[in-house]
Amino acid sequence: MKMTLKLYAQLGKYLPEGTPANEAVIDIAPDASVLDVLNRFQVPLEMCHLVLVNGNYLAPESRASHLLQTDDHLAVWPPVAGG
Repeated sequence: MKMTLKLYAQLGKYLPEGTPANEAVIDIAPDASVLDVLNRFQVPLEMCHLVLVNGNYLAPESRASHLLQTDDHLAVWPPVAGG
């Protein structure tokens, strides 16, 4: 199955090498969860502050059980500081 993985700010370095911009179309197993994808790309879980699947917020406790579908968009932002 193919889906789109978007990693923002400093998380972009975890995308596959040669990925333009901040997103990559990736192949995943039919039973892959959000957590499976984050672990596959070695994204530090403590840096996954805001996680959206198809624009819908996914709470940390749901990331291991939420299964991704073909053409889903997984977007992840790190914590942001500022003022």
